[in-house]
Amino acid sequence: MKTYAVILASGKGERFGTEIPKQFLKLSGKTVLEHAVDIFEKHPKIDEIIIVTLKEYVKKVEEFILKNKWKKISKILIGGNTRQESSYIALSSIEDKEAKILIHDAVRPLLPSYIIDKVVDALNNYDAVDVAIPSTDTIIRINEKKLIEDIPERKYFWRGQTPQGFKLSVIREAHELARKENFTKVTDDCGLVLYYKLTPIYVVKGHETNIKITYPIDIYIADKLFQLRTLNLLDINLNKNKLKNKVGIIFGASQGIGKAIYDLSKSLGMKIYGFSRASGCDITKIEQVKNSLESVYKKEKRIDFIIVTAGILIKKPLINQSYEEIQEQININYLGSINVAKESYKYLKESKGHLILFTSSSYTRGRAFYSIYSSTKAAIVNLAQALAEEWSVDNIKVNVICPERTATFMRFKNFGKEPLNTLLKPETVAKETLKLLLTNVTGQVIDVKLQKN
Repeated sequence: MKTYAVILASGKGERFGTEIPKQFLKLSGKTVLEHAVDIFEKHPKIDEIIIVTLKEYVKKVEEFILKNKWKKISKILIGGNTRQESSYIALSSIEDKEAKILIHDAVRPLLPSYIIDKVVDALNNYDAVDVAIPSTDTIIRINEKKLIEDIPERKYFWRGQTPQGFKLSVIREAHELARKENFTKVTDDCGLVLYYKLTPIYVVKGHETNIKITYPIDIYIADKLFQLRTLNLLDINLNKNKLKNKVGIIFGASQGIGKAIYDLSKSLGMKIYGFSRASGCDITKIEQVKNSLESVYKKEKRIDFIIVTAGILIKKPLINQSYEEIQEQININYLGSINVAKESYKYLKESKGHLILFTSSSYTRGRAFYSIYSSTKAAIVNLAQALAEEWSVDNIKVNVICPERTATFMRFKNFGKEPLNTLLKPETVAKETLKLLLTNVTGQVIDVKLQKN
């Protein structure tokens, strides 16, 4: 049974108040629609994508297909006057007798991939599936005079999101019944199924970041969410068979997290090469980076992934730091990653590989006494997110690992003795880093947190 994603992008956005429909506004380097389609394009459980849009924007969508090299778009359809009509147009275009259908608002560009998994899987047991989150606000019911009539118990009220999932036969029947009766009083497809009591509707828990762009302020919120977006790798199993014989390079492999990644990679049967200043490779020196990459490629004929853990922290107020100390931190923490990224490109393009950089939890807010370190780590996040977009056409994945406080020599040197049970082990960070190699995500910040019992 095939799985279709229907992306509804034909809204005119009157509430948004701009000439350009909100789904075609730029957000974090791409349009809102492009972000939404990308999620389904990259998801392995989606077979085809149908985009329903405005007549005057069909050409623009065609340009997006060429630009992003999307392969799953099977139809671009002109939508109707209402959301309900646009859904019906998409469903009517599908020739299969039965299929799994996911209907998604184009103006929800931050849908976590795992929710698609849950909806698709739930359709194995249910004919209709909604996505929703519990309401954190008290819900009140008022009358026409704006007087409160009731305050229902909050735990029974959830806020709806998309995608909504259906068996094709069920959602088609709901729309056919509605058209016969000219029934238009619901706001989404689950509303039709519920109104006609066709089947129970199962609810998959959504996510707070899966917001809908409705008002201008939502664009600003979404942009910030893209900057801070993180991915949880806890549910991924570190598969030795899938990683065995992968060829990788670690810059910063002599100690701390870099050494832990190197050792774990070796134990998993990976062909891993470690470089550091101690071994004669300073990532601030372009020629040394270039020679290190070339030496591995000549021996292995490919490079599947490159990880940069090299970093330096000098804990002093800015006014007490020498310009030499400032420059050293900028060169190692930021310029070094730029050097590695630029020189790595041709190898990762060939292998469709993975570049992993490292940031710090201090990137979200500069810390007193290590302003240079925290600001360079913020720059690393922006660098990775930008490269992820630039290199997506070459199928290169670029992500960032953000570990919490970790028991490393650099940590102890700057902060002194701390209870070990309050710090991450380098081996834990190493494990989460290698899990990332088993994914197809790009442009993400991956938080590694201490798991509390």
